[in-house]
Amino acid sequence: MSGTNRADSRPLSPHLQIWRPHATMFASITHRITGMGLYFGTFLIAAWLIALATGPETYAQAEAVISCLPAQIILFVWTVAVLFHAAGGIRFLLWDGPHAGFEPKTASTVSVFLYVFAVLGSVAIWAAVLWL
Repeated sequence: MSGTNRADSRPLSPHLQIWRPHATMFASITHRITGMGLYFGTFLIAAWLIALATGPETYAQAEAVISCLPAQIILFVWTVAVLFHAAGGIRFLLWDGPHAGFEPKTASTVSVFLYVFAVLGSVAIWAAVLWL
């Protein structure tokens, strides 16, 4: 059929302009973004551990960098990402294994729970670390 200029008559798949935004879609997108962000945060934690193993002078420099406010904000966001990505991974395991939680209301409720869990869990972890 080479040389014909006929348009393909097959239907096109729906795209973003067709779908209405919903919690499950946002949770899936956030899961992918947090997965990518964890690479960067893990690099920072690894750099801190390497500084710890290198010696007291290097560790003091790394501690000074990590103690500043922008680094603390990055670490807090990294904590949110870790908790969100871990909880999202458990959600995917439940979807893939026992096929639980596929109903639209349940999936949306769990998606909102992921956000609440990640933020409140991070606040609790940081409050415990700063308080102790």
